[in-house]
Amino acid sequence: MRADGPRCGKAPIVLGTIDTVRFDRRLEHSYSATRQTPRLKYPRKSVIEAQSLENLPMPDLIVFGTGDVAQLADFYFTNDSDSRVVAFTVDGALLKQDSFCAKPVVPFEEISQHYPANRHAFFAAVGYAKLNKVRAEKIAVARSQGYRIASYVSSKATVFSDFKTGENVFILEDNTIQPFTRIGNNVTLWSGNHIGHHSVIEDDCFIASHVVVSGGVRIGAGTFVGVNVTIRDRVQIGQRCVLGAGSLILSDAPDESVFSPGATERSKVPSSRLRGI
Repeated sequence: MRADGPRCGKAPIVLGTIDTVRFDRRLEHSYSATRQTPRLKYPRKSVIEAQSLENLPMPDLIVFGTGDVAQLADFYFTNDSDSRVVAFTVDGALLKQDSFCAKPVVPFEEISQHYPANRHAFFAAVGYAKLNKVRAEKIAVARSQGYRIASYVSSKATVFSDFKTGENVFILEDNTIQPFTRIGNNVTLWSGNHIGHHSVIEDDCFIASHVVVSGGVRIGAGTFVGVNVTIRDRVQIGQRCVLGAGSLILSDAPDESVFSPGATERSKVPSSRLRGI
């Protein structure tokens, strides 16, 4: 998943709603007894209750990135939301093309000149580079310039009426998010995950596909959770952890923990010598 990259198929331009909501600060208070460092960073600017967005026309959307994730973001916003992506942006030093997905690409340092914040929203569509710091940094800059920060929740995800998210959330299809779950700012949930009841995913996390987060789990800010990870109920994962593909987490993990299960060993017997297949 790179911020610079590939081609893009042409798709109709009809794009998505922003669903940015205020967190219940009681979450942080309820956790302070077990963690000394506050874990949730609440949106500071352009925070709007979800209900108040229902009757408001959404501004056009600028997407940061020209890689695979940006291409997917354009597809999902186009085909499964009410917003309209009008441009892409990358750092000027990395600008290698003037169009992407049949839309202009402008230097990030100049977006306010071309697409002012009073008429546009912003979405950072990059992967988990530097444990999600790249996305967080671009969001902070955009927010400081007055941009509203967009989020996307797939219509094919299972969520309930009390579900709340932060800014720059990207939740793809077939996620099951049970009641009383809280998801922070700048969190990606790739397709096909189970997020158990009363769990909290803090800011700047990336959850890959087919992850099982059991009930009452807390995942610390800046954490990467790989494909097919399973986390037992009530487990507390610290900040900036890396849970490699296939990890089975049965107890609490301190900050900056790394789990890296071994790969399945390749047999010395070639497939041509197998019997019964």
